[in-house]
Amino acid sequence: MWSILALAAPQQGGAGLAPMLFMWGAFILIFWLLIIRPQRKAQQRHQEMLNALKRGDEVMTDGGIIGEVVHLKDDRVTIKTAENTRIVVARPKIARVFTQKPES
Repeated sequence: MWSILALAAPQQGGAGLAPMLFMWGAFILIFWLLIIRPQRKAQQRHQEMLNALKRGDEVMTDGGIIGEVVHLKDDRVTIKTAENTRIVVARPKIARVFTQKPES
């Protein structure tokens, strides 16, 4: 009697493998659609915004400082925040561009 039950047990475990793989595949797909894909799109939009920066744009940094772009380098941006105040910030720390003046 015990030998019949021992032989039947592995067959039952094999039948449950396909639904488990389907469940894990669905879990990974949902995770990608809800978390990874939107994050990549947001990073791409931010990079496009940084690439389009030019002198005269009014920007806000991650820290909330608002000013006008007066000088650009590859990895740094100089912002004029007041009459005689200029701040150099890392280009990736520009969070938002308020105005992008048309090119003349």
